[in-house]
Amino acid sequence: MHFKGKVIKYGANVDTDVIIPARYLNTSDVSELASHCMEDLDPDFKEKVRPGDIIVAGSNFGCGSSREHAPVAIKGSGISCVIAPSFARIFYRNSINTGLAILECAEAAEEIKDGDFIEIDTEEGKISDITSGKTYKASAFPEFISEIIGADGLVGYTKAKLK
Repeated sequence: MHFKGKVIKYGANVDTDVIIPARYLNTSDVSELASHCMEDLDPDFKEKVRPGDIIVAGSNFGCGSSREHAPVAIKGSGISCVIAPSFARIFYRNSINTGLAILECAEAAEEIKDGDFIEIDTEEGKISDITSGKTYKASAFPEFISEIIGADGLVGYTKAKLK
């Protein structure tokens, strides 16, 4: 998979309570969740995010409650991928299950700046910062994870396999 977009950058320990506040967990409507994504951390998020944009953040992204709503809200907002040095394990799994691409790369997360334009090739694990000219290497997705994310998550993947 290939993604291109502008970076929206956050720090470390962005927890699921600020990704999608608990007061919005009474819905599973993707557009409703997306409209409240990051609002407690970044009130301007929904105005500045554009389809294809990429979140770059510090370590332990997605810590906190184990809610699938968090990656669903991020993906629904138009974010194509999240890059961080590390992810909370349940968030990592929920992201794959819901079809949100995520990459672990400490160097990219540290050096890429808010507003930079980057390109990602998940098959090679290549992150290219077009703004700075630097290239970073993350672990490429294993084939089965690429298939799950490409099928829009585990449900889509399973449906395709059952056909």
